[in-house]
Amino acid sequence: MKFHYDKPLAITMWDFSWLERRWPGAGYEDWDQVLDELKERGYDAVRIDAYPHLIDADPEKEWTLIPRWNQQVWGAASLTRVSHIARNLIAFMQICKRKGIAVGLSTWFRQDEDDTRMKLKTPADLARIWKSTLDVVEEAGLMDIVLFVDPVNEYPAKPWTPFLYAAAGTDTLTRDSAISVQWMKESLAILRTSYPDLNYTFSDYEYAGIEERETDFLDFMEPHIWLASFTDWDQQVGYSYEAFESTGYDNLALNAEKIYYGQKEYWDSKIVEGIDRIADWAIKAEKALITTECWGVVDWKDWPLLDWKMIKEMCEIGTRRAASKGIWVAISTSNFCGPQFVGMWRDVEWHKQLTDVIHAGKLPTAFLNKT
Repeated sequence: MKFHYDKPLAITMWDFSWLERRWPGAGYEDWDQVLDELKERGYDAVRIDAYPHLIDADPEKEWTLIPRWNQQVWGAASLTRVSHIARNLIAFMQICKRKGIAVGLSTWFRQDEDDTRMKLKTPADLARIWKSTLDVVEEAGLMDIVLFVDPVNEYPAKPWTPFLYAAAGTDTLTRDSAISVQWMKESLAILRTSYPDLNYTFSDYEYAGIEERETDFLDFMEPHIWLASFTDWDQQVGYSYEAFESTGYDNLALNAEKIYYGQKEYWDSKIVEGIDRIADWAIKAEKALITTECWGVVDWKDWPLLDWKMIKEMCEIGTRRAASKGIWVAISTSNFCGPQFVGMWRDVEWHKQLTDVIHAGKLPTAFLNKT
C-alpha cells in the first residue's frame, strides 16, 4: 500500500449521506461547516459514495433515487433526487483538500428509477464506470487526496451488487465464489492500467475462512468489523436488519442494553477477539488494514429508548484495540460518526479522545510503500 502519512488516520464513513442528506436539518447542508466539525473532532479522512455508475451514465443528469430503507438514517429514507453528481463530487473534494482531509472513494450502487446499475454485465463495465469517475477527479487536480478506491461496498453483498448476481445467474454468492474473485481481479487489473498509483481494495464483511482467502490483488484490506460479525448478538436481541418496518429497532430498544450489560465482559471480549483475528489475518497476508465501519452493533440511531452510552462503550473498546495492533493505517470510531447521528456527533470530547488514540498508534511500515 502507498501511504505517505506519518501516523494512522482517523476516518469516517459518510457513504451516500454526503450528497443525499442535504434537506434542512439533515446534517450535510453546508459541507464547509460539517467538514470543519469533522476536523474539530480529530478526523483526517472520509469515505464517500462517488456514484460511479451515474457519473458514467450522465454526470449532469437529475437522478431520482429509490430508498434502500426507511428505518436507517444513512442517506435518504424516501425518494430523493440528486443532480450534477460529478460537479458535486468535485466541489466536496475541493473543500476536503482545503481542510487537509483525505477521501476514500467507494460506492453502494444506489438504485435510480431506471436501475442503471444493472447495465453492468462484466468486470470491464465495473472498471469503465470507475475510470470515468477517476477521470473527473484527475481533471480537477484532486488525485493527491484520494486515499483509496473501493469499487464496491461490502463486496459481494447482494443489496450493493445485484448486477453481479444477475451475471452469475444465482441468488447465492460469497466473497470466494469464482465469479466474485474474477470480477475483483479483472476490474482492478484494468483500472491499474490507467491509474496505477492508487490504492485499491474491495471492502469486506465476510469472515468465514478468511485465513485462506486470496488477497494478493488487493493493495490493502478494508474489513468492516462488528460484534455482530463474530457472535449471535443479532439473534439474542432479535434484530434482522428490517429495512422498511420497525420490528428490529423495537427489539433493539427493548433488548440491546439488557443483553449487553447482562454479560458485558463476554461481549467486550468478543469485540477484542474479532479484532485480533482480523489483525492476525492481515499480518499473515502482509497487508495493511483500513476499517471504516465498526465496532459494536451495525445499526443504531437517535430514537426512543436507544441510548448512545452503550454504543460509545463498545466502540471505545474496539477503537483502542485496533489502534494497539500496529496493522491499521486508518481507523473509524464507529458506524455513526456523522452529523445525522446527533447524540453521537455532539459528544465532541469523546471523538477527540479516540482520534487521539488512533493518531498515537503505530503504522505497519513493513507493509507500506514497497517498491
